[in-house]
Amino acid sequence: MPYTPILATLGYVLSPDRERVLLIHRNTRPDDAHFGKYNGLGGKVERNEDVVAAMRRELREESGLEATGLSLRGTISWPGFGKHGEDWLGFIFTITAFEGEPRAANPEGSLSWVPVATLLRPGALNLWPGDPYFLPLVFSPDPRQFHGVLPYASGQPVGWTYSLV
Repeated sequence: MPYTPILATLGYVLSPDRERVLLIHRNTRPDDAHFGKYNGLGGKVERNEDVVAAMRRELREESGLEATGLSLRGTISWPGFGKHGEDWLGFIFTITAFEGEPRAANPEGSLSWVPVATLLRPGALNLWPGDPYFLPLVFSPDPRQFHGVLPYASGQPVGWTYSLV
């Protein structure tokens, strides 16, 4: 059976000193599957759109920022992650240069600069339960990309494997 996941981007905007990261706190819609969680910015890749263009568009839509420097840190396959068990495939970016000032909020929630150390500290923020598996790789000084599989069942991760290249 062919693997036909929903394609998405997930970006972590770093402050110029690389000490803070811009996160969204999904706190506006109680019916949102992400309600209450902190996350990077991003969303679905549209038809006829490459993943870099999708990341730039999502960043612009969600924060008002224009990415001028971004790097693909890796990919994650999330089998079973969707609200109804859909499979997702995410392209994970760091955004290291941008133009503009971020909005305070968007229709999905409030935006704030959070210390990277806080994001990486277990239990410090309400994250998806699988995020602590891959976030250290996103912010690692190791320049290699990671490519992982993080299956979900009933809203919980049930495994984690990855390769570095």
